[in-house]
Amino acid sequence: MTSIAKLYGLVLSGGKSTRMGTDKGLIEYHGVPQREYLYNLLSQVCENTFISLREEQEDELPAAIKTIVDLNEFKGPYNGLLSAHKKYPEVAWLVLACDLPLMDLDALKELISQRDSEKESTAFALKENPLPEPLCAIWEPHALQQSITYLESGNGTCPRKYLINHDTKLVFPKNENVLLNANSNEDYKEALEKLA
Repeated sequence: MTSIAKLYGLVLSGGKSTRMGTDKGLIEYHGVPQREYLYNLLSQVCENTFISLREEQEDELPAAIKTIVDLNEFKGPYNGLLSAHKKYPEVAWLVLACDLPLMDLDALKELISQRDSEKESTAFALKENPLPEPLCAIWEPHALQQSITYLESGNGTCPRKYLINHDTKLVFPKNENVLLNANSNEDYKEALEKLA
């Protein structure tokens, strides 16, 4: 029997937020920058938690927050994910994109309780569109290791595509709102309405 890998938390906040026009990780929905809000949530359910970011973002965070600087070896979200994997290759990562304003502790506990470490990942999905949410998922160490081979083989850089084509356990959250991605001003307004 294989032992289950430790679970670390990772908030992906190294993107350029071009659609939003402002850094999505700095938007405050809960009185603190969103990336810090998610970091605090993950810290309650993971053994260790980090924010992944670009080098020039490091000075923006309180000293107490642990960070992993993107290595810029891969494109898109895989950049932060695999930078974290290279630093701690033996752990599983509960990954959250920094643009999930309605994410809450109950949803994270729900995802963790459904974790299947034998699979590549355990990912949230919506019932009406049952595709894995790669940036709201638990990635097992073997999946991240295989992702490097997958990317180097020229299969594209989409983590969702990787999960669709590999053994992923889908979890349908009780509260589907937690998967609302705030990528634009319209999404931002919708998130504020739902929070109100």
